Amino acid sequence: MGGFVRSRQAIGLGSLLLLAGILLIGRAGALLSVDRPVLAPSQDDTQPIRPAAAITDAQRREPARTVAQDLIAPPRLDPAEIERVEPRPPLSELGLAVPPKTPMPGDWREVLLYRPIATSSAMFESMGRKVIISGVQGIDLDGSCSSHAVTWPCGQRARAAFNSWLRGRALKCFVPPDVERFAIAAPCSLGKQDVGAWLVSNGWATAMPNGLYGKAEATARGAEMGIFGAAQ
Repeated sequence: MGGFVRSRQAIGLGSLLLLAGILLIGRAGALLSVDRPVLAPSQDDTQPIRPAAAITDAQRREPARTVAQDLIAPPRLDPAEIERVEPRPPLSELGLAVPPKTPMPGDWREVLLYRPIATSSAMFESMGRKVIISGVQGIDLDGSCSSHAVTWPCGQRARAAFNSWLRGRALKCFVPPDVERFAIAAPCSLGKQDVGAWLVSNGWATAMPNGLYGKAEATARGAEMGIFGAAQ
């Protein structure tokens, strides 16, 4: 009887020792899994990185994108790819700036000059003054022109045409208050007609470079008026 009791005690103690061993093994496994270092992935497993230049090129080609409702932003552009072009010409000559008029001296006034007499195709004398029509280039009095192999005294003919048009009528000119000893260049008008425009458009004078009468001279040349035409 006593031997049977001791056998059961030995079996119970062995069971306890076995359970304790199992618990120790499980605890040791948990400790080993926590302290185990994590290895970095190998370089062979990583995918190749796209160069930065390729990403930039893709961004340049991307289309317009919507950044908010009813708001579209244009694609990003590289300033180096922008090309500056020449501005387009105006749709008509009305868009061109008109050269500013030459300001007259402050003491010059508009004066009526009576009974003018032409001394050349662009100059006249009146009331002791000698006035050259400004903005035009006159024809020398002894000048000659050739047309269709015929030479003719266009200087004298131009002066005669100017005198015939004036017919002694008063001219309104901007002149200084005192009579000058020498000829002065001044703008003049006969009624509402600009004297310089009449001379150039009829071919009895030429326009000064960059002046106001360039179109009038082109018209006279095209129509073969005055010195640009046949002998008169």
